[in-house]
Amino acid sequence: MEIKIGIQNIARELVFESEKDADEVAKQVAEAISGGKELRLEDEKGRQVIVPAGVIGYVEIGAQEQRRVGFGAL
Repeated sequence: MEIKIGIQNIARELVFESEKDADEVAKQVAEAISGGKELRLEDEKGRQVIVPAGVIGYVEIGAQEQRRVGFGAL
């Protein structure tokens, strides 16, 4: 699933793919913002993305994509 994080006063956004489901990511974002700590997420290659909660402008969580198999995937 694709995750986009907009950071205040920065024109570009962080975009990465994650293996976690949307509900789990939304829960982590809410906890980070309410607690005033950093948001820690992991991409699909195991790298960590850490953003201070105070500078998060928005978080866009993409829909879960199911992998298609066969000729219908074209």
